[in-house]
Amino acid sequence: MDEKATVLLVDDTRTNIQLLAGCLKQDYRLKIAMNGKRCLELAQTPPLPDLILLDVIMPEMDGYEVCRQLKQNPETKHIPIIFVTGRDSDEDEEFGLQLGAVDYIAKPIRPAIVTARVSTQITLKHQSDELRSMALHDQLTQLYNRHFLIESANNKLAHVDRHGHDLSLLMIDVDFFKHINDQFGHHAGDQVLKAIAQVLQADNRKEDVVARFGGEEFVVLLEHCGLDSAIEKAERLREKIEALEPSGITVTASFGVAQLQEHENTFVELLTRADEAVYIAKEQGRNRVVASDNQVMAPSLDKKIV
Repeated sequence: MDEKATVLLVDDTRTNIQLLAGCLKQDYRLKIAMNGKRCLELAQTPPLPDLILLDVIMPEMDGYEVCRQLKQNPETKHIPIIFVTGRDSDEDEEFGLQLGAVDYIAKPIRPAIVTARVSTQITLKHQSDELRSMALHDQLTQLYNRHFLIESANNKLAHVDRHGHDLSLLMIDVDFFKHINDQFGHHAGDQVLKAIAQVLQADNRKEDVVARFGGEEFVVLLEHCGLDSAIEKAERLREKIEALEPSGITVTASFGVAQLQEHENTFVELLTRADEAVYIAKEQGRNRVVASDNQVMAPSLDKKIV
């Protein structure tokens, strides 16, 4: 591997930390926590750990409780945990595995066992990460796919419900994309989609979600962003797409913008309003930004214009 994996060592006894570090420091980047609270903090602090070696018997918060909290947190639930403990009964090991640990190492620490099991779990973690990434990303553009967008949107709606901040959405539809494929070929069409994806990906914040929704449609989900700011961002993106000319092809896109409203409880409601605004943008001549105004759509807009 090009970069060392990160292993978080958690034990309230310094001697045990030193023994584990001695086994692993040559091959891995190490992070150290002497209690459960610090472990929970470091598990969410970059560089994120690829593996956690976790002591069971610690004051205030034992390893089992730490494991429970890590597995309940969406940001840390995929980090593999190996319990390292003096509790070596079958019942203890079974309990730890039921909590979500991937392995169980009994004390006293044996360096050869530690290094072998850590190496195995790091390899499995990297393979799992790669498969998860493939499952959540569109293979052509490398943006998130529709499945991830919907899952992420539901999480963001829950945050909005708790904290009351703004959430907006951009729906982007490439203009005359069928004509591009017909005139220049599907390979050229793929290049157009990849070029637009790069523009969308480059102009986003960490909390934004940029996804290929399907075909020539893209969605940008903007947390902590009101309608006016979302419109400004959409106009900026529209101008960048218009200036692209991938493979010498003139490209434009139509944008629909919507902000989640107090009475809306589902992502579908927000998405539908943005999609309806895209239809209006198409009818008005394409290559423009239209914000949802919540009016009932005219019958002429029931069928999508392509």
